[in-house]
Amino acid sequence: MGFSYLWYLNATFSRPVVGFYIRGFYALKNSEYYFIFLAVIYVFTLAANLTLMVIIWFSEVLHTPKYMAVFSLAVVDVSLSSALIPKAVNMYLFDSKFIYFNACLAQMFFVDFFASMEAFCLCVLAYDRLIAICFPLRSHTINTNRKMMLVIMVSWSIPLIIEVVVVALIPPLPYCKSTIVNSFFCDHGPVFKIACGDYSPNWFMASFTTVALFFAPFGFIALTYVCIIYAILNIASSESRWKAFKTCTSHLILVVLFFVPFFVTYIVAWINVNIDTDTRIINTSLSASIPPLLNPIIYSLKTEEILEIIKKYLGMRKTNPR
Repeated sequence: MGFSYLWYLNATFSRPVVGFYIRGFYALKNSEYYFIFLAVIYVFTLAANLTLMVIIWFSEVLHTPKYMAVFSLAVVDVSLSSALIPKAVNMYLFDSKFIYFNACLAQMFFVDFFASMEAFCLCVLAYDRLIAICFPLRSHTINTNRKMMLVIMVSWSIPLIIEVVVVALIPPLPYCKSTIVNSFFCDHGPVFKIACGDYSPNWFMASFTTVALFFAPFGFIALTYVCIIYAILNIASSESRWKAFKTCTSHLILVVLFFVPFFVTYIVAWINVNIDTDTRIINTSLSASIPPLLNPIIYSLKTEEILEIIKKYLGMRKTNPR
């Protein structure tokens, strides 16, 4: 009798979970307007990044290692926004907050993968600037299109392998009490923390992922700029020094936009400061959606080659109206 009762309890409370309910905001009034705002951001993100990709794809003068890296970043921006925003908008505007288990794992993988790819794309751009400024006479032989393609492939492979392991550790977890995720999407941390079993391997992988896919890329970028600043200071002409530094400004802006919100969130969590769920959701959603919107705009406005192509195209449209 006792054995049968224990078996019944185990079968009842440790059964495979069908899906999760995404809680979203706790107390934010009129939260639907916020998700309309995210939807607008998504539309402009698609328009800006797809335009940049088309310009690079069809302009042979931009078929260089630098713009291969920019193209890769634009692909990641579109993919990250598409993995995150449409599903969130559907959940909260159409009250469809239930998500099946496999769909949750898929969203978790793609959001985390493309978020980490943002960091690695910024590393690739830093590598390009390092070669161009520190080895100006040999940059065309050191950093060829073929070599840049190899660098980009490696940068995509590392997060891919790590995130596959991270997501693979979720299905074995038992969910006994709650299937309510305290986030606005299938966020890795909130998902494994509601499991009723031992989730220490998931916690370890979350910490390892933070270090390997975010802190390590930032450290690499910082190291490249130490070398870049040293090389710039050795340039004799002040005008040449400024010109060399100017080529890095757009990349530095992208680095600040991406890493500062991430580090603020991490430091706040590390020092155990309690932040309400609504504030965390707004911070997380904006830090994941604003950089993909601004990245192509910044590169378009701060890069002379792209500006010249846009001006040339607009000039052709004015002189040859339909």
